[in-house]
Amino acid sequence: MANVPGLRSPYLKVGRLVYFGRMLDKIRLHAAGRLPAADYAANLGKGFDGRCCNFLRIHYDALKARVLAGGADEKLLAWCHQTGGPRTDEECEIWNGFMMKRGWRDAGAEVLAKRIKESALEAAPVMTMFDYLDFDEGRDPVGTRAWEQ
Repeated sequence: MANVPGLRSPYLKVGRLVYFGRMLDKIRLHAAGRLPAADYAANLGKGFDGRCCNFLRIHYDALKARVLAGGADEKLLAWCHQTGGPRTDEECEIWNGFMMKRGWRDAGAEVLAKRIKESALEAAPVMTMFDYLDFDEGRDPVGTRAWEQ
């Protein structure tokens, strides 16, 4: 996949959560016709999007409607906490840890290995799905130590 302008790294946080901002970006970019359909459209609301919505106890379609109505990322996250209930610091820490390590010695490892091969990224130091997404989109999460930001 090519770098998609306006699509942030999954490592970047909104509030206390990784990935949430990327999901918002995908919603906005798709609505604007700037998200490559072949690479992203089939998984909108599924995969990591679905996991994130489940974690927040919200429905993807409801979030999508809120995002497309406008508003800052932090206000959208506040709406999620108001709608689905707030998450504790510990729950957010567990969410972030799980998501940042997905694909490393877990049930996602096989899919990660397949994607690395399909994208010819065998030489890159990809350890997780977040690493894969960043390298595949032209970012270097290892060089920037993205997980620490």
